Amino acid sequence: MKNKRIVIVANSTWNIYKFRLNIIKRLIEFDNEVIVIAPLDEYISYKESFPKVKHISLKNLSRNYTHPFSDVKAIFELRAIYKRLKPDIVIHYTHKANIYGGFAALLSKTTSVAVVTGLGYAFLHKGFINFITRVLYKLVRPAHKKIIFENDDDMALFITKKLVKADQATYVNGCGVDTAVYLPIAEPKEKKEKIIFTFIGRLLYDKGILEFVAAAEQLTKNNKHLEFWVIGELDEENPSMVEKSKFLQWIDQDYIKYHGFIDDVRPYIAQSNCVVLPSYREGMPRIILEALSMAKPVITTDTAGCRQTVEHGKNGYLVKARDIEDLVGGINKFLKLSPEEQELMGVNGREMAIKNFNSEKISMELYEIVSQVYFCT
Repeated sequence: MKNKRIVIVANSTWNIYKFRLNIIKRLIEFDNEVIVIAPLDEYISYKESFPKVKHISLKNLSRNYTHPFSDVKAIFELRAIYKRLKPDIVIHYTHKANIYGGFAALLSKTTSVAVVTGLGYAFLHKGFINFITRVLYKLVRPAHKKIIFENDDDMALFITKKLVKADQATYVNGCGVDTAVYLPIAEPKEKKEKIIFTFIGRLLYDKGILEFVAAAEQLTKNNKHLEFWVIGELDEENPSMVEKSKFLQWIDQDYIKYHGFIDDVRPYIAQSNCVVLPSYREGMPRIILEALSMAKPVITTDTAGCRQTVEHGKNGYLVKARDIEDLVGGINKFLKLSPEEQELMGVNGREMAIKNFNSEKISMELYEIVSQVYFCT
């Protein structure tokens, strides 16, 4: 698939910067013209590495669930762009782009692929948003030649709910991690005074931050050598965001050490003994992949997306979602390991990252799916 015009659509430029650079690089390597369509933010800096990529700022697509009229306008904005650009294929990422971009593709008769990057708030919570999202996916299903998932659990759910046809669905292992960038960093030979467990992610209840803080409260009462770090930001566009007053209360009570939002988390992963993500559900948790690549043991939940990253007892532990006591139990299991056993867990995780989640491998799998769609159209 050479010399084709390929458009990538996402709900933010941050999404492009954080998760899509590997597929952009792969498409360019095969002599394709790449155009990105996404609402503009400070992460437009990605273009410094890809000067030939054209970026079109999308005005009417919001990540917020409370702007339906703006989202409907996005259909016609995207339709006009597709008709002007006449792309050979469009790759949509995230629910809103998949749905509204899908309708735009139907109206403009544009070949389309959708990538479901996780189920998120729309599927985790019952109610109107859940209902309307399912209805819209059913309506837009004919728009997409393929719908790609980031784990097999999400794919099975969409097939069961008839949101996608079985022969229309496929999956890859997330967006991948650059194992040449997220490298193990040797720890100092002198023994550390603290054992550090780190949560990295948006400060959302759905990410399990409540359970992490509650576990920290229990475990630090009688274990002064333990520290629980939190890195991330409040996401005001997500209904699952932790209330600011509650988060301030957690910080004041000194159960956790909050480092704020950090763009490059590698130094913090390197200092951690274990990375913890008690999420309720994921597409494929990027932070866990980064931790594995840096040879760090992980504790995460036995849920879709998360369970695919851990062989229980080999490179980390799986615990029940929404279960504080089980999370505490998983952390206590880790604390009972010798330093050598903890190190072996990290080594096993690094091997898994290279074998299953390497960004080069993932981008090639995506490229092959997109190529097959184009040539079969």
